[in-house]
Amino acid sequence: QLQASGGGLVQPGESLRLSCVVSGLDLDYHAITWFRQAPGKEREGVACIKSRSTGSSTYYDEDFVKGRFTISRDNDENTVYLQMTSLKPDDTAVYYCAAGPYGADWCSFHVPDFRSWGQGTEVTVSS
Repeated sequence: QLQASGGGLVQPGESLRLSCVVSGLDLDYHAITWFRQAPGKEREGVACIKSRSTGSSTYYDEDFVKGRFTISRDNDENTVYLQMTSLKPDDTAVYYCAAGPYGADWCSFHVPDFRSWGQGTEVTVSS
């Protein structure tokens, strides 16, 4: 089970930290990807962190992240974070976390690769 939280209403330029609390899955063996879905648009990958057993590398969709977001993991808390800075109105979306298959040695931004999803947390960036 994945539980995303931390969304809210912020002004352009501000920051937010999203949390994805994972239960029932061992993050040593599951990559976690943050996705987002803006109104009327398809769900898109934002950031991914590989499982600890495969090296914990991180990947970002640089088309829009451009160094503003950081994904990290707290192994003791079984939580994955998405720190977002310099937020823009275009970042407005529902943000989801998803877990990759057990033992997979990859990071993916391909929605069909994931079967375990959190419920989403809404981020609104507006002045």
